[in-house]
Amino acid sequence: MLTDNRPDRVKAAAARTLSVGWNGPSGAGEGGCRMSDVAQVTNRVGGVLAATCISTLVVNANTSAVSILLPAISEDTGMSVTTLQWAVTGYSLVGAAVIVTSGSLGDVFGRKRIFQLGLLLFVASCILIALAESGGVVIAGRVIQGAAGATILACGLSLLSVANKGEAQLRAVSLWGAAAAVGAAAGPLVGGVLVDVTGWQGLFWIDAVVAVGCMVLTAATVGESRDPDRPRSIDYAGTVLIALTLTPLILAVTKSSDWGWFSVATLGCLAVSVGAGFAFIAVEGRVAVPLLDLALLRNRVLVGSTIAILIGAGTINGLMYLLSLYFQDPAALDFSPLQAGLATLPATVGLVLVAPLVPKLAARFGGRQTIGAGFALTTIGFVIVGFVDDSWRYGAFLLPLVAIAVGMGLSNGPASSAATASVPENQVGGASGVSNMARYVGAAVATALAATIFGSVTANQATDGASQSVALATGLAAASWMMAVFSFLGVLMAFVMARHRTPTGTLNDAAAAAAAHTHTLPTSATAGSGSSR
Repeated sequence: MLTDNRPDRVKAAAARTLSVGWNGPSGAGEGGCRMSDVAQVTNRVGGVLAATCISTLVVNANTSAVSILLPAISEDTGMSVTTLQWAVTGYSLVGAAVIVTSGSLGDVFGRKRIFQLGLLLFVASCILIALAESGGVVIAGRVIQGAAGATILACGLSLLSVANKGEAQLRAVSLWGAAAAVGAAAGPLVGGVLVDVTGWQGLFWIDAVVAVGCMVLTAATVGESRDPDRPRSIDYAGTVLIALTLTPLILAVTKSSDWGWFSVATLGCLAVSVGAGFAFIAVEGRVAVPLLDLALLRNRVLVGSTIAILIGAGTINGLMYLLSLYFQDPAALDFSPLQAGLATLPATVGLVLVAPLVPKLAARFGGRQTIGAGFALTTIGFVIVGFVDDSWRYGAFLLPLVAIAVGMGLSNGPASSAATASVPENQVGGASGVSNMARYVGAAVATALAATIFGSVTANQATDGASQSVALATGLAAASWMMAVFSFLGVLMAFVMARHRTPTGTLNDAAAAAAAHTHTLPTSATAGSGSSR
């Protein structure tokens, strides 16, 4: 059983940090804003809205575009696409470790300052990647970009929330969520266009220029703010331990086909991961302001919704990785990057278009039922792809892609809403932090698993004498069955979750649902949200 071993005075300090209305605009638990924050400089609200929305659009577009770029990066650098999956998993791994800490740093040292630091790191990482001549430098740049992106999202939403109050805050946050959703949906298409027009480096040069513009806009229009009541303690140990838990785990998964599952190297990585995980739990029970409030893990609805969020984020990221490689491989569909970007639109845009309709469905039929139905539909879609063979053309993928997109749209929004609706007002920030961390963890682990299964099965088939087209189709089928199993676990999570408040279906709820695959935002079901229209 998880226990909180912190002294009473430390618990009280943490409680003060979390005892607010919706204190999770950073999506990072304790790193959220509170209505008592004092802005040191008058904010120009329009500038704050523009800087934060543009930056989140760019970050999310960049994140979703990278999988489309991998074949082109592989061709230029000579690194295999299997190894280059670290450009995706490394980004998510670091994001999981930093998303909470960056919000806390903003509370203590100033949200504008940390937001600007995130933008500066993002610019530096874009330049590093664009100039890279090796796959290792690309991966290193993406690791830095993971920290930068998480910081921009965490502190940007905090700044936006501090600059607005009441209904204006809800509208601003909804616009931010819409920008995140649009960026994530458009990323693969934008990436495909730029690879064909400018080369894969073009995406990062353009992102760097836009980020510099956001820095200038932020400097001119955004006032500094911090939380004077928050303890100045930062859980650096927890941050390191999250990275130390995930890194060897993902390394063991990705290298298992080379090392063997029962090799000393694989078992050693798994042992380090397990040890770091236990150390993380021990540390979180003792620090003043933990990354993860262990008491939240006793909440069945929150745990179920967090696992559902993890599964949803993992499967969509794994799917995009697989489709980007399969569609562009000359032995499969032989699409250009632009064609591959267009081909993924049923999954990316479909998810966003369906999501705004979901809150009213959840209000009518129940959140658990909607989540279960969504994962069931997603499972069916992956099962269909699991029967792929080398004769399939794009038209055969269309129906299962639509099923997966609709299913994810049905499950993501209610799961995200349940995470914050299942806790009292003083725990909303912590719950949103848990769910946002889960997205990064799911993306990192599932993409690593999908890449490993796809690569190893394809290689084994080729070794056994199968043609490259047959080998690729068999690899895709094997990875799809894995994601079908994951999606079915989401159906089971719907049964585990207890009854909870559901959104009423407001416009703000629709925006939160559309952004749910990228970030947890408040809904009308969130305690203390004040959203009733």
